[in-house]
Amino acid sequence: MKHIYLLLILLCVSCQSRQQITAPISTIDSTLQTNATAILESKLSEINAQSGQVIIMEVQTGQIKALVGLTKKDSTNYQSCENFSVWQSTGLMHPISLLVALETGKVKLSDKVDTGNGIYQIHGRELKDHNWHRGGYGELTVQEGLAVGSNIATYKTMEKAFGNNPQSYFDLLANMSYGKPDSITGIANLKPAHFITPKDNNWAKSDFAWSSIGYNQQILPIQILTFYNAIANNGKMIQPQLYKDSVVVINPQIASRASIDSLKKALVFNITDGLGQPAKSDKVLVAGMQGTSSLSINEDRTKDMYAVEFCGYFPANNPKYSIIVSINKAGLPASGELMAGDVFKKIVGLLFPC
Repeated sequence: MKHIYLLLILLCVSCQSRQQITAPISTIDSTLQTNATAILESKLSEINAQSGQVIIMEVQTGQIKALVGLTKKDSTNYQSCENFSVWQSTGLMHPISLLVALETGKVKLSDKVDTGNGIYQIHGRELKDHNWHRGGYGELTVQEGLAVGSNIATYKTMEKAFGNNPQSYFDLLANMSYGKPDSITGIANLKPAHFITPKDNNWAKSDFAWSSIGYNQQILPIQILTFYNAIANNGKMIQPQLYKDSVVVINPQIASRASIDSLKKALVFNITDGLGQPAKSDKVLVAGMQGTSSLSINEDRTKDMYAVEFCGYFPANNPKYSIIVSINKAGLPASGELMAGDVFKKIVGLLFPC
């Protein structure tokens, strides 16, 4: 009888041990989560935004250290929400398009591009730079064009790289696993990114210009972060995870090391010399990109919805963390660098206090 009791006790201990081993362990840093929430909420309140999210991820492992979602509760307060699976266009596409162009070997950062007076006619539509009413930027290098967020510089670079074959642009994007992952354990209702391409019946000749700057697609901020994290990780795309597990590689090399290194150089230049300077830290060298995209247009322009975003990583020379800040707000002003970039800078200060 004693042997039976002993066997039962051993079985119970064994079961409990297995339960302890298999119980999922969260990757979230509770202190960082709390502090990032406070920083985001303060900015949302300051600019009277509708909603926002911050995601902080470890570059090498894909572990998500903070996952913050907030939406407006009433005129003065915000509440937590799980808005991580809400599709929308992105203002953070310019560097991604540049990477695709660099991969063709037909484009270099030092190439000159003429943005003219800030208005470019494309098959009956006008593509504008944000300073078109001030006469545009004129001639820039490709790197300078990225640093000032020039839509025209980005599209003219695409014209040089892909000519009359925009489908090859989308084929390269697919090879780079842009729009992944399709699912993340712990985030409900995640769905694959969706793009309009030349293979679709509703494709128009002018669509390539708008696709290259972030429109004609529906994508999630965490999918954008996954791509930027791959850039930080020298081209290796890692699956984001909310529960500690072994590292899962989505794509071992999204682009050549030479193209990745060129883009990383441009993303640092954007912070040191471009519109990304509001995200600059005096503690550590960061790299990243700002963006603003129009989500909806109304007769009452004060009700137009915008996404203001910033995505980057640091330290730039040996990246440890990547962060995306995405804020939705009505009306102007709407500035990715001044609004989302400021949140990014403050979070960098949490992780690198001295």
